[in-house]
Amino acid sequence: MNNQSIITNYYQCNRDEIVDFITFRIQDREEAQDMVQDLFLRLLSHQHLISNSLPNLVYTMARNMVTDYFRRRRVYEEYEHYIHHSIDTSVSMESVFSARQLMERMESSLARLPEKCREVYRLHIYGGMKVSEISQSLGEDYKRVENQLGLARKTVRQHLKACV
Repeated sequence: MNNQSIITNYYQCNRDEIVDFITFRIQDREEAQDMVQDLFLRLLSHQHLISNSLPNLVYTMARNMVTDYFRRRRVYEEYEHYIHHSIDTSVSMESVFSARQLMERMESSLARLPEKCREVYRLHIYGGMKVSEISQSLGEDYKRVENQLGLARKTVRQHLKACV
């Protein structure tokens, strides 16, 4: 029996039990069903031989997915809390910046920067690069890139505050 048939058989026999396991922890059956589907898709893409430890592996993966779910949820709730408390309660929700408006304001604040600072900031924010990676890719001194990124952050932050 190959991995795919072992996993498929286990899925057919134990899906509801695993959904219940996750639902009990996160209190959202639809999300739990999605998580179980993702879990088994990951298992099916796994190249290593699956042995008798499949139930242990499935429940370990399920616990890890629940942990990730709560981490993401905590970050979302912290952000929501920050937004709720940083906005004047007399201001309607319609006046809160949309993501598009925020991007437009950020781009306008970036336009005020020298070209190198803009490039460093974009590589860091949009490219997800660290200062050392940026300095290496641009052939610039580490400290210079660090200073340019600091200047860019400060300028963008000040411009965004002034717009609010």
